[in-house]
Amino acid sequence: MGEEEAAPRSGTGAAIRAATARIADPEQRVLARIAEMRKRKPSLRESTITMSHGAGGKSSHTLVTALFADVLSNPLLDQLGDNAQLTVPGLDGARLAMSTDSFVVSPLFFPGGDIGELAVNGTVNDLAVGGAQPLCLSAAFILEEGLDIGLLRRVVESMRAAADRAGVSVVTGDTKVVPRGKADQLFITTTGVGLVREPQRLGFGRIRPGDVVLLNGAIGDHGSTVMLARGDVDLEAESLRSDTQPLWRLVSTLLDAGIDVHFMRDATRGGVATVLNEIAQQAGLAVAIDEDSLPVHDQVRGVAEILGIEPLYIANEGVLVAIVAKGDAERALELMRSLPEGAEAARIGEVREEPEGMVFIRTGFGGTRVVDMLIGDPLPRIC
Repeated sequence: MGEEEAAPRSGTGAAIRAATARIADPEQRVLARIAEMRKRKPSLRESTITMSHGAGGKSSHTLVTALFADVLSNPLLDQLGDNAQLTVPGLDGARLAMSTDSFVVSPLFFPGGDIGELAVNGTVNDLAVGGAQPLCLSAAFILEEGLDIGLLRRVVESMRAAADRAGVSVVTGDTKVVPRGKADQLFITTTGVGLVREPQRLGFGRIRPGDVVLLNGAIGDHGSTVMLARGDVDLEAESLRSDTQPLWRLVSTLLDAGIDVHFMRDATRGGVATVLNEIAQQAGLAVAIDEDSLPVHDQVRGVAEILGIEPLYIANEGVLVAIVAKGDAERALELMRSLPEGAEAARIGEVREEPEGMVFIRTGFGGTRVVDMLIGDPLPRIC
């Protein structure tokens, strides 16, 4: 009789201990709730477009997935990549990649770059991180009535210099003029075509637990520079310059050396934090990064502190995130650092199996916290 009574007590005790453990770990409950919410189909709650929809963070992601990708859905668009890779007969298994981007930065000129240089580098980098060698560009200009012709010439000459540096030509384009007050001087849209030499080498599906997360350089320089150039931040930082640069040489160096790169993406609007969240959610894995390992210049930290945001959320124009097999991580870093584009390359974290779709940062105080996508619009008009 005693044994019969002991069994249910033992079972009840185990259940109580399990329940107590769950209650004692509120962080896990919160993470589980976040993971469950992220599995729901995104929906637009706003009835009008806001500036946040163009900031590259959570609102932008929702707009793209819940409207554009939903209405225009097709197998290529559904991949939600920086470029689409097209199979073309007669290329012996190779593919062409295509990408397009618009540039509305204000001011048009800033330390280290201008809208013309951005319009070239932004598009060729979207091709490069997909493993595609940029071949050519088209350019469309929206010009406001009253725009100074001399200023426009400076922008176009800058585009030419950037295209020469990136090894591409602007081969076609379009020009439209709108009445005074209907645009902010000048907007540019560029579309690029590139050659994918090794299809299927890069992609979300290749990311594995244990992979290492690398950056090719310091983060936040571009967004911070533009903010200072606008006078929106009361901070002296004469040495701070935009990081805008073409990245194909760095990418091709890694690929040609046989580095087992699984995925790459340039961290523009929304910063590194948004890219890491896209990686975690699309791959169905977790990403853990170390706060102390993040390469951030002191001037950028100052801007971030004034604005009350993380450098991880500030835009870049010459920084890529690379997910590399653990065994090749050190060699990849050496190759990056051998080039000007990767002189400040750093290992910032690793991919983990769980919790699915989450990004964590290990702080300098020994704790951890969740890093979500950018919310709101702290750095408008930075590209």
